[in-house]
Amino acid sequence: MKADPAILETSGLEAGYDGRTVVKNISLRALRGQTLCLLGPNGSGKSTILRTLAGLLEPVHGAVYVCGGRIERMKPVDKAKSLAVVLTESLSIPMTSVFEIAAMGRTPHTGFFGKLSDEDIHVVNEALETAGAASLAGREFFSLSDGEKQKVMIARALAQQPRLLILDEPTSHLDIRHKIEVMRILARLSRERSLTVILAMHDIDIALKACEYVLLVKDGEISAAGKPEDLLDDTALNRLYGIEDAFYDTLLGGTELRNELPPRVFIVAGAGTGAPLYRAVSRMGLGIATGILHRNDIDCRIAEDMNLTVVAEDSFMPIRAEISGAAWTLMRDTGVVVDSAFPIGDFNSENISLLRRAASSGLRCVSLRPAGSLQALYRDAAASVTRVDDSGGIANTLLSLIQQG
Repeated sequence: MKADPAILETSGLEAGYDGRTVVKNISLRALRGQTLCLLGPNGSGKSTILRTLAGLLEPVHGAVYVCGGRIERMKPVDKAKSLAVVLTESLSIPMTSVFEIAAMGRTPHTGFFGKLSDEDIHVVNEALETAGAASLAGREFFSLSDGEKQKVMIARALAQQPRLLILDEPTSHLDIRHKIEVMRILARLSRERSLTVILAMHDIDIALKACEYVLLVKDGEISAAGKPEDLLDDTALNRLYGIEDAFYDTLLGGTELRNELPPRVFIVAGAGTGAPLYRAVSRMGLGIATGILHRNDIDCRIAEDMNLTVVAEDSFMPIRAEISGAAWTLMRDTGVVVDSAFPIGDFNSENISLLRRAASSGLRCVSLRPAGSLQALYRDAAASVTRVDDSGGIANTLLSLIQQG
């Protein structure tokens, strides 16, 4: 079977400025309809690579081929019909409508006089519709928000009707809503129009969920390349960005700040009820122990990402006596126990026994459960349990209990 022709391909490519190599060994073959993302720390050379791929910088060594042609040998009009570029620099053109900005993308197709035909107008309107900017067509570009401007710049690129779209940090300076909208637009274009998309991003979690192929850029070269699910384990991105005081979890798609403090509070948690407490208590500057958690519980995963002291039991197993004993020792040592209002089942019922023991033994106990459930849960010791309404309101309560010593 004949291999699909590459929309973009490099050969012995080194990218840089003024004859000085910034990134070497750039091996890339982008196929029709693929979405590829460059990931790496600031200054790693992502923008330099993109500008070289787009023909805005001459290669220090090697070559870039777009649709089979060597990019620096392509006529400007042919290059503009093959690829479009959206850079981080925003246009600042006063008294220019959104439609006029998007229509600039038709320049390669309008001939010497630049007059828009009915077909050109249709293409521009369609590009604005595809980019989610049709309702903005009559507005002045200068008056738009950053998210709206980004959509218009994508529409201008689409009006070129390229086969390849190159974007540098397309979600930078955007709020979360517009980040998601922009990435959905790009994913749809790749899927429905077979447009090849190459971009650099800082939004790691969105990039890993939206891009089918990633290239990791570090120390002046492409250190690894492949599908996100094959390439990235729990430590790959932490090594890539040199993260030391936090942990990026590729499974959960988020970063947790690490808590290096000795435990002052024991949080009894489970089924995601512990995570907001871990973060709230860590912000207070208190060390945390937590348990008893089964290893398949999301609270266990997040607690380990945060470097908390975790008492864990094997997945789907009843809690063993030695595990319960370890949890009780930590509870007694910290002296302050928090009941996260975790759901109760057969496998974690031992946690209820521990909470009752803590309350009956005079440990300072705080619970987030409804007031009406405390008596049934804690029985005779219910009166000694302090109830709070939510994780946000727990800070003053814990600090007061700890200060009481």
